[in-house]
Amino acid sequence: MTAQAPYETIRVEKRGQVDWVTLNRPDSLNAISTRMVRELSAYFGGLYDDAQTRIVVLKGAGRAFCAGLDIKERSTRGNEEVPFGGGFGFQGFLAEVYIKMRRAPQPIVSLVHGPASGGGFAFVLASDIRIAGESARMNAAFIKLGLSSCDMGVSYFLPRLVGVSVASELMLTGRFINAQRALATGLVSEVVPDDQLEAAAQPYLDEMLATSPMGLRMTKEGLSMAVDAASLEAAMAIENRNQVMCARSNDFAEGLKAFLEKRKPVYTNS
Repeated sequence: MTAQAPYETIRVEKRGQVDWVTLNRPDSLNAISTRMVRELSAYFGGLYDDAQTRIVVLKGAGRAFCAGLDIKERSTRGNEEVPFGGGFGFQGFLAEVYIKMRRAPQPIVSLVHGPASGGGFAFVLASDIRIAGESARMNAAFIKLGLSSCDMGVSYFLPRLVGVSVASELMLTGRFINAQRALATGLVSEVVPDDQLEAAAQPYLDEMLATSPMGLRMTKEGLSMAVDAASLEAAMAIENRNQVMCARSNDFAEGLKAFLEKRKPVYTNS
């Protein structure tokens, strides 16, 4: 399934080298349905070999980013079989979406407004850059439903982003964190009025698009690996590998030349 496929629950708009992906079930606050999982899995799964798409922007239609799992659908459909999930059924099927988000070489920028709960909160956490609208309210809603808050990668992502203390508070209580506190804890990079979210994202996109394709890709990859590196030496081994590969590219030669000539580089991904 490609970005031009006839999706039903998401909308993909290509703006040059940026995919703008909209969770598109506004009547249900973009709650996660089985169909949405299938479509997101197909979309994010296809990004690894997509050299044309350099950045992904993820946002929600209507009044919310994503209210989490569609509880009404799950209560009526039960535990029906799904084609993936590593033996964990729907649980694993949905979990794979977040793994594919992290595996994608493209930076993912989330624009968050309104509720981002449960699995919707996990979409935010699995992104690389997060910008919040003033209405944003995020929480690990799982624990409010009799489940554990350790779900969909939240126990992995959240303490790495805000520290164990704040993560413990949010996960053990299920309480919401609003936009301003999210900014204060480093969960988001910026807070803007909801109607300025796309405009606020543009400088980030412009600066990333001004980098070399290989440099951008390897920065996301290297950063993800370094966060979990066993030692400084292990992190540096990844850095050394990435820099040697980048230094052998034509784009590195062009970047140096452009710097010396005081002009913008023209990268060719070669």
